[in-house]
Amino acid sequence: MESAEWAGLWDAEAGWLNTASYGLPPRVAWEALQAALSDWRVGATSWEPWDESTTRARAAFARLIGADAADVFVGSTVSAALVPIAAALPDGARVLTDDVEFTSNVFPWQVHADRGVDVIAVPGDDVIAAIRPGVDLVAVSAVQSSTGAVLDLAKVVAASKEIGALVVVDATQAVGWHPIDVAGVDALISHSYKWLMSPRGATFGYLSPRLQERCRPGAAGWYAARDVHGSYYGTAMDLAPGARRFDQSPAWFSFVGAAPALELIEQIGVSTINRHNLALANEFRDGLGLAPSNSAIVSTSLPGAEEAFAAAGIRAAVRGGKLRASFHIYSTQDDVHRALDALKPLLH
Repeated sequence: MESAEWAGLWDAEAGWLNTASYGLPPRVAWEALQAALSDWRVGATSWEPWDESTTRARAAFARLIGADAADVFVGSTVSAALVPIAAALPDGARVLTDDVEFTSNVFPWQVHADRGVDVIAVPGDDVIAAIRPGVDLVAVSAVQSSTGAVLDLAKVVAASKEIGALVVVDATQAVGWHPIDVAGVDALISHSYKWLMSPRGATFGYLSPRLQERCRPGAAGWYAARDVHGSYYGTAMDLAPGARRFDQSPAWFSFVGAAPALELIEQIGVSTINRHNLALANEFRDGLGLAPSNSAIVSTSLPGAEEAFAAAGIRAAVRGGKLRASFHIYSTQDDVHRALDALKPLLH
């Protein structure tokens, strides 16, 4: 899909540079959600047509990360998706993470401190060197939320394999713009409301077959059953094979919006989105006097930037005391120029 074709697929107002907080829905996702809400309002349909979107979204997510749909489960939050993995850790396990890792990929491990699970945090640049014997699991983000730093996932996987450590990746800030593949990864979890431009409440998780066997589906309910419609009542439990036995009952409307959004990303192509995003991010970085980067997220210390953006109607964020601007497929050069014009008085 060429830029002329996707240009009119969103209704973004100028100055939105905050996809790292939440993404804007493509029109096809917004319209699908409104149609479902209209049906819900008057009771025009049963829920099964809405749930078909969960199947579509699961399959699209699997294709985006190079996985088999049978190894992908659905849920609502990243932290909840990590619960069965954390519960499967042996007493006294050591977990390595980045010292600025988003807490949804930290707290699920730390709550097991009472049984000796130890979480070790090191600066991002030191993570690979810190993957040494004694580490049982490496919990890292494919792209860091606060800094935009892009992980060298291949090196993390290689170093972890040498010592037999599990690799668990939070890909919430990556999937949708950054090419990613789950080869060698044990678990990859991603919420969809940022770069996948979906309603909040649709989370996807990949579990490698070897990790599926180690984990107990502690949140299993009717939706995790082999026969969903035959598992509403009683004690006869027959869970689905593969990762679907880790499914949490989906928030229907979140997945109604997610399915067309993920499918549109596939149509445009992640590599195309990546080139678009990086071109804008690096133009912005150049205007700030920063070196080029491989991230769609720009994080920089610039006193007064938050106030300057607010005065100019530019919507971005401050994380870790730094200005954070993020560029996605609906961002334009005009957005870049507006942002640089707002910051010009602060640049010397």
